Amino acid sequence: MNWTNSADLPRISPVPNHTKGAGQTSPAKTPPFEEALQQLEAVVEAMESDDLPLETLLAKYEEGAKLVKICQEKLAEAELKIQQLEKTAAGEMKLKPLVFAEQE
Repeated sequence: MNWTNSADLPRISPVPNHTKGAGQTSPAKTPPFEEALQQLEAVVEAMESDDLPLETLLAKYEEGAKLVKICQEKLAEAELKIQQLEKTAAGEMKLKPLVFAEQE
């Protein structure tokens, strides 16, 4: 086979990319803090019952870990917002601009 002649090169046809976007779902809307906390409490209660098989316990653990992360993120957002609040001379609360340590 002479590789210098393009007519001698093997023909390769493109394969459609069926995996494009596979496994990618639109991000689910995160529940409000209170709802996530209630769901987390229900997961913990279910895990504390002795009636669940190992596979279900693992799934509940994973679900609980995701809910903990949501709750932590919501609390961090609330803490940041509280840190940004300041009272005006009239006693009204307003957001102050966030100043990063680098800017000080």
